[in-house]
Amino acid sequence: MKSGFIGIIGRPNVGKSTLLNAILGEKIAITTDKPQTTRNIIRGIYTRLKGDEDDCQLVFIDTPGIHKPRNKLGSYMTDTAINTLREVDVILFIVDEALGDGPGDSYILEILKQVKTPKVLVINKIDKLPPERFRVIYEEYDNMGVFEKIFGISALQGKNVPALLEQIKSMVDDGPMFFPEDMVTDHPERFIVSEIIREKVLLYLEDEVPHGVAVEIESYIEEEKITRIGAVIYCDKKSHKGIIIGKEGKKLKGIGKSARLEIEGLLGTKVFLELWVKIKENWRDNGFAISGFGYNKD
Repeated sequence: MKSGFIGIIGRPNVGKSTLLNAILGEKIAITTDKPQTTRNIIRGIYTRLKGDEDDCQLVFIDTPGIHKPRNKLGSYMTDTAINTLREVDVILFIVDEALGDGPGDSYILEILKQVKTPKVLVINKIDKLPPERFRVIYEEYDNMGVFEKIFGISALQGKNVPALLEQIKSMVDDGPMFFPEDMVTDHPERFIVSEIIREKVLLYLEDEVPHGVAVEIESYIEEEKITRIGAVIYCDKKSHKGIIIGKEGKKLKGIGKSARLEIEGLLGTKVFLELWVKIKENWRDNGFAISGFGYNKD
């Protein structure tokens, strides 16, 4: 069988997590329309075992969007994404605009030119790109001679994702299985639960509160018919606590209900979810706090 590791890189909000979820056929990475949604490396495991020559296990590594850091958390996220390039067998570079229109793409491209790992350019969101615009982007990157292949896809609609998957299979070597057949991610359920809660915070608050939010699971008790979860939503400014809670607690209740329903689908059991909001000022520039929330380089 074929096996290998595939790094997914690109600017914030180009659809990296959406592509990973589309490949796996289920949601393991949170997605919003806001930049820098992904903070940790998310490993998604695609396994096909039918007893023929197409058998494979591909481990996809979804990385934080590469951007100019404004704080220690941003530096951690960018360093994490760049370091991934040294650990994989194939690199997928995702873009959704022409080189001059996407701030940061030129910076990533210069890094890729120094890496010998085989590279595939993925032009995402073709459902929104006029054909002529797609052609311009395609030719611009094709003329650089950096990429083995270029694919146009719509990760949201799943368009051309199977063809991209076949291309990736052809670029990895024969190898062992790294994970059990039924495993789709190496992250524990507690991590995914915390990410679901953070996703709902981002969706419910829209632009009211920036990305100074972290979620910590304080209790996780599995009983026969219900899982009881207690989680703290941390914000980095006093003024944001009231915004997250909302008038008469309605905003927090909405976040909790939306998260609970999705967590029940994930766990396949009833869930009692209790949320609290606490302040940890300027935690994104506090190395100890960043590590405590699970954002470390291990």
